[in-house]
Amino acid sequence: MRPASGNLGDLLHEAVTFTPHKLAVIGKHEQLTYKELDERIKRAGNVFKSLGIVKGDRVALLFPNDVSFIEICFGLMRIGAVPVPLNIKLSIEVLSYILTDSGAKLVVYKESLLDKAQRLQTGDGPCFIQAGGHHQENTYEDLREKASTELETVHVEDDDLCFLPYTSGSTGKPKGCMLTHHGQWWNAYTTAKCYLLDREDRALVAVPLYHKNAMINAVKPCLMVGASIVIRPDFDPEDVIASIDQYKCTYTTGVPAMFKMILAAYQSLTHYDVSSLQFIVCGSSEVPIELLEALKRTFDIKIMEAYGLTEGGPQVFATPRWGTHKQGSSGLPIPGCEVQIVDLDKNQELPANEIGELWVKNPGVVKGYWNRPELTDVKFKGGWLKTGDLAYLDEDGYGYIIGRTDDMINIGGENAYPKEIEQVLLKHDAVEDVCVIRTKHSVKGEAPVAFIKKVQGYEATTEEEIKRFFIENGPAYAHPRLVFFINEMPLGGTGKIDKGQLKNLLNEHNTRRIP
Repeated sequence: MRPASGNLGDLLHEAVTFTPHKLAVIGKHEQLTYKELDERIKRAGNVFKSLGIVKGDRVALLFPNDVSFIEICFGLMRIGAVPVPLNIKLSIEVLSYILTDSGAKLVVYKESLLDKAQRLQTGDGPCFIQAGGHHQENTYEDLREKASTELETVHVEDDDLCFLPYTSGSTGKPKGCMLTHHGQWWNAYTTAKCYLLDREDRALVAVPLYHKNAMINAVKPCLMVGASIVIRPDFDPEDVIASIDQYKCTYTTGVPAMFKMILAAYQSLTHYDVSSLQFIVCGSSEVPIELLEALKRTFDIKIMEAYGLTEGGPQVFATPRWGTHKQGSSGLPIPGCEVQIVDLDKNQELPANEIGELWVKNPGVVKGYWNRPELTDVKFKGGWLKTGDLAYLDEDGYGYIIGRTDDMINIGGENAYPKEIEQVLLKHDAVEDVCVIRTKHSVKGEAPVAFIKKVQGYEATTEEEIKRFFIENGPAYAHPRLVFFINEMPLGGTGKIDKGQLKNLLNEHNTRRIP
């Protein structure tokens, strides 16, 4: 039940009341019960009050995965302030833009990111405070130990901001997404119901805490129901497998690229006991069917595909743990979420099984973009968010994500989608991983280009062999006109394949005429 304060910072109030001595978070160096976490959150709130932070102020967090990230986030919310989580993999230029655009009054950074923090400091910018530092004075921990554990949560309205994450900025400058207290409470509650989470669950989090995948699939719903969260400092496939064994985790969440690496690593790590694992949540980008089959075959668990976006709830589709599972689908719209598929040209809703742009309406959809009213007017229409993602709904209402609208490849008037091309190429025995992007073509207008990571032992596989395979197994017009073999797929800060790097690679190294 939502507390009288209406504040998302009180998300764990029921667990504190009923199971105060149960482990809430398990980090690399410390473990906190719900009572201890609640006291940390109160201390954090008092630290920021002492620093002059008040309701509505923005505070940026520059953190790797760390227990203190959670206490600081919820401590800020309890005093009505707004955390701004920073993607630590972004450049100094982009991070500087976010600090300026958000109007952050303070930046809290982890000691391990001291160099990046120092480069962000300017004479007229926000103040900085360090977390960690071996008992140094005036660090966050020093102030926390002196702070009181008595704190009255600030009452908030439903549409008050609780969180201001920024999009990756892959198609322009990052955009601040105005998430509200009521919207995030609704989304956490609904996600917990979809996954049937209870206090016996234990989630493993190896995705970045600054990304919504971790927060909405694990942190928020787990704290709401009184489950436990195991936080790993970063992603390492062997560490994930060993941690499932050590902490008896019941589920984990991640992106396809991570699960591909876990599968590859597990072949030599079968001595670890992963039988506690009941399901995994896989989302944030398109999930190859071959990956789903391999995960089920290897771990004998349920694969819960999901889809969301920071602006959209964040959770939109989820595969429920009950009922029908449809392979390749991101599941059903979560309860309370409306979706429709809209024709790109006519702005009319399309029937089942036709591809168009996904529009979303639910209580968690952002109020708009921070400082970007002109873009807000373009992306939001009558309460609907135009996601920019291509999708279709089947006759039962299950959603299938095809890709981004700007990824669609128009090949001489025929529309092709990278995901569908990739699904064909993954059937080739030599293809371990693949990513398809588009490029200009002198005759067709646009054409597909495939970047392929080979399976070890198939070094002799050629570009012509790959093209011929596709023509024999897929629509000939959509075959990749160029094929590049690479050692590893470049990943961004959230673990997704960085298509921008692949486009740069194409531009830098391709001197061939595209056939």
